[in-house]
Amino acid sequence: MTGPRRRVTQRDIARLSDVSQATVSLVLNNRLDGGVRIAEATRQRVLDAIRETGYVADPVARRMADQYNRIIGVFTYEPVFPSGARDFFHPFLLGLEEQAERLGCDLLLLTSAPVVDGRRRMFADGSRIRLADGCVLLGQEVDRDDLTRLVAEGVPFVSVGRRDDAGGPVPYVGADYPAATAALVRRAAELGHRSLAYVGRGEGPESYADRLRGFHAAAEEAGAAARRLPGAGSEALDAALADGVTALFLEEPADVPAVTAWAAARGLGVPADLSLVALGDPTRPVSIDLDVTGFTIPRREMGRQALDVFFALLKEAETDTQRLLTCEQHDGATLGPVL
Repeated sequence: MTGPRRRVTQRDIARLSDVSQATVSLVLNNRLDGGVRIAEATRQRVLDAIRETGYVADPVARRMADQYNRIIGVFTYEPVFPSGARDFFHPFLLGLEEQAERLGCDLLLLTSAPVVDGRRRMFADGSRIRLADGCVLLGQEVDRDDLTRLVAEGVPFVSVGRRDDAGGPVPYVGADYPAATAALVRRAAELGHRSLAYVGRGEGPESYADRLRGFHAAAEEAGAAARRLPGAGSEALDAALADGVTALFLEEPADVPAVTAWAAARGLGVPADLSLVALGDPTRPVSIDLDVTGFTIPRREMGRQALDVFFALLKEAETDTQRLLTCEQHDGATLGPVL
């Protein structure tokens, strides 16, 4: 009767590859400690031996060597799990998952955080955040007290989305909303629009404030009149129209159907009589028939790069820990010249 098969070790791989055990470790971890360079032929011998023997790294040994668990918490103040393909958060999650797989780490969804005073609390009693090496923050809004504590206690973390300082710089990977919004305002001004309206909060989450900041800066530079409407209500839109506004910049693209219905009820054509610009991607599922002019947020890439920043912080490596990624402009068919 055959006994249990002995576990293949790094020593076995080293012997089969005719290299040192240290070389096997460097190949397995894809590291170049001390500037050591491994010849491609040598690396391939090690990989061939790993494949032929079915070697699997001991996770406990790897954790002890790396001094971390390779488990990254994902925390959100908003209910984003589970997430459908049309959900706003889905591309962020895809990017996180893809990069986690590439880096050989696991994601721990921190979904059990208790709700205190109407909001999830990261550091409440029973919080499991300490099970992970740190965390990625995902969501439109975050708790400022939690951010301040993360910074003060030196917990490795990164925010998906730009965040203001919280007792110190906050690591983040965000979208460059000011530049993307300003580019659309300049385009509208070039088409003859002299009275513009920003429709939305323009405050609260940094992403909203950034859009409004880019809107006002570009409008002032172009010499165009600019106002902010608190929402897409008929009364506010009617007042803006009466004051000569010819282009609406929608903070929430999901408002497009409501705004176009309002315009149609008043006999206004888009873009013949009124231009519409969407500042990003809809944060809620909605059916939009128009090819709306605007920009798209690099959500998937933001998720990917968030893990890159996180691991750089974990290993104390030199990197840019505050990144703004370029949004892609979309020409669309809802921004036209003033007739």
